[in-house]
Amino acid sequence: MRFLIQRTRTAAVHIGGEEVAKSNGLGMLILIGIAPDDTAEDIEYLVKKATQLRIFDDEAGVMNRSILDVGGEIIAVSQFTLMAETKKGNRPSYIRAARPEIAEPLYNEVVQALELRLGYKIGTGRFGADMQVSLVNDGPVTIWLDSKLRE
Repeated sequence: MRFLIQRTRTAAVHIGGEEVAKSNGLGMLILIGIAPDDTAEDIEYLVKKATQLRIFDDEAGVMNRSILDVGGEIIAVSQFTLMAETKKGNRPSYIRAARPEIAEPLYNEVVQALELRLGYKIGTGRFGADMQVSLVNDGPVTIWLDSKLRE
């Protein structure tokens, strides 16, 4: 499982012209890629890591606070293209991405785990939908987490 985390000032998700998620102020947009062999252990690791990442500034301007510390908002969006394989040729292969019947329940588990950890509802996209995602990346700060490549 992969998370691409962007520290945001604002973010929004639109589907067919309708705004389905929005955050203002400090927060994160988390793009989520799911592999066929991902489990609850991957979810637990990434949710804990993401919510404890100290990527928000303290009063001295040092990235020393987590999303839990600043009370920021999260928008989580499923994105199978994070699992792209680009080794051969110019057309990405998505063979490493889980099929929807596996990925959708896992994505829903990620959302539930984030909400449980934060103590409030988060914004989401809609699984499988054609979405327009906009954000102001603050910093910019962009962090890549992969549950299979734990450091």
